[in-house]
Parts: sequence; structure tokens; C-alpha cells
Amino acid sequence: MTNPPTTTALITGGAGFIGSHLAERLLAQGCRVVAVDDLSTGNEANVAHLPRDRFTLVRSAVVDAMDELRAKQFDEIYHLAAGVGVDLVLERPLEVIEGSLRNAVALLEAARTWGRGGRVCPILMASSSEVYGKSARVPFREDDDVVYGPTTMTRWSYAYAKGMDEFVALSYHARHQLPVVLARFFNTVGPRQSGSWGMVLPRFVRAALRGEPLRIFGEGTQQRCFCDVRDVVSVLPALLRNPACRGGVFNVGSSHLLSIRQLAETVIQVLGSTSRLELVPYDRAYGPGFEDVAVRQPDLTRLETATGFEPTITIMQTIRDLAASMESVGANRASASASPAGPGGV
Repeated sequence: MTNPPTTTALITGGAGFIGSHLAERLLAQGCRVVAVDDLSTGNEANVAHLPRDRFTLVRSAVVDAMDELRAKQFDEIYHLAAGVGVDLVLERPLEVIEGSLRNAVALLEAARTWGRGGRVCPILMASSSEVYGKSARVPFREDDDVVYGPTTMTRWSYAYAKGMDEFVALSYHARHQLPVVLARFFNTVGPRQSGSWGMVLPRFVRAALRGEPLRIFGEGTQQRCFCDVRDVVSVLPALLRNPACRGGVFNVGSSHLLSIRQLAETVIQVLGSTSRLELVPYDRAYGPGFEDVAVRQPDLTRLETATGFEPTITIMQTIRDLAASMESVGANRASASASPAGPGGV
């Protein structure tokens, strides 16, 4: 009697913050993992520790990797590749919008025949709480109406783009019976997250470790729900593998509200930092007319009913672990720069 084949999963954005944690999770379950990442926002260091006999990194944009991936067979696809962060969206809106839709269409089309034996392959598509726009109904439910600002405000372009991704994915499900699951992430945080493109918690932690001011945009009264990445990736395979979830949209995150000011104060307290808070007006941070959302909180009823999901990692633990990962990266860089030159070095 032969053993069943090992599950092989494809993760786009697999060297990124969420993707690398998902790769670890799937490998721990005994899967093989192929990750595709162009390293524009991902980092090869995030996956350097993964076992090379079961993990493969394809350094490429998703659309450019189609030919290479077509020769492989997959049991699951997790599409996490996307531009992230307010700063990136404001700085490169065309790149974010075009890349998001091109990647989604290419991968959905490929999933129709990439499954083992030429069958369709179940695919989980990452979406965002940005899809809700500036809806005033709280908590956000998956079937709620959405409210966006005008197209003249670049800030809303990411919300429009992720909404289009969802329309395309659900159309593939309806028209081609493609087993698609949509996961709307709400402020995922944790080790390996970078503040390079405006993510709030790594910015705060980095500043606190350096004793620098924690810059809060606006008054800091805006409320968010932060969920540790390790909790988030624990539920993604459960969503994708549940046939009842196919064709569904699911909020993924925590429902515990925390103001940005409270988050900053918690970072300072947990890390024992001497940093102070500094309020920065929105127009100075992002330019005139920037709109923020006062409260962003998910209704998790649908996710809890389908999977029994309940976050277990506290924001205090997340802050400690994120700080430790930052200090580890800093120590490794310092060690590398202090190393003596090898033969022929200068």
C-alpha cells in the first residue's frame, strides 16, 4: 500500500511577513511549499531558515513565474502577494492597482488546471479590511454595503483594487466552480513585519527601541483591532480546506478594539522605553485631504462558526516578539559588518 502524496502548497508573497509565517505553519503540518516572491516588499531572510528539501523560493513576480509554475502540481494555493501599507499606496498607486488585478487574474486562471492530475486547485485569496472603505456601521460584516471616497483621493485606490480582486475571484467561483475563499485581513501584526511602508506597530516598536518619539498621525483616537500573524496563519488552511467555505468571504483578525494612542502607550510600557508621544496632523503626514476611518472592527461570527477560530496571542506578547525580531536582525547586521574581510577582501 502506497502512502498518499504529500500536500504541496503554493504561496504567492511567500517571503513576505504573512507568507513566511504561513510557510512555517504548512511545513509544520508536513506539507511541501513553493513560494513565489519578487522581494519588492518581502525579504529572503524571512525564509532562509526553512528546510530546502521541502521549501522552494521562486524569486519572481507572480505573472512572470507562470511558465515555471505550470510544470508543477499543487494541492492548495494561497495568494498573498500584494502591495501593502498606506505609504506604498500613496507613492505607487498605479503599480499597486495594476499589479493586484493582473496577479489575481493570472493565478485564478492558472488554478483551474494547476491541481494534481489537472484538476482545479482550491485557492485562498487575501483581501483587506480596506474593502469596507469608510463605512460607519460597526462591526464590519462581510455582506455590508461599503462606502468609498472619491477617485480623486489616491488613499482609496487600494480599497477599490481589493474590491475588484474579490469581484474577479467570486466570478471565477460562479462561472467555473473554482473553489475560492476570500480572507479579509484586519491589521495583522507580529514578528518580521516592517514599518517601511507605514505599518503602525513596527514603526512604534522601532522608535521605542531607539528612544525616539512615537509619531501618532491625527489625535490617536482612531481605533483598530490588531491580531498576531501566528494566529492569522493558523486559520487560513482551515478555511481553504473546508468545502463549506468555498465561494465565501471571511473577516480574519481580532475583534478587540484599541486606539492608536493606547497602542503607542502599550508599546512604551511593554518595552520600558523612555520615548514620548508626538502627534502629527494628517495633512503633514500624508498631504491635504487625507481621510482616515474612525473605527475598524470586524464581525468574526462567520469565521468563528466555520472554523472555531479564537485569537490566543496578546498584543503585549506580539510587541515583545516583534521587538526581539527587530533586535535580532540588527545584531546580525552588526555582526556581518564587523566581520573581518575574507581572502582578497579590503
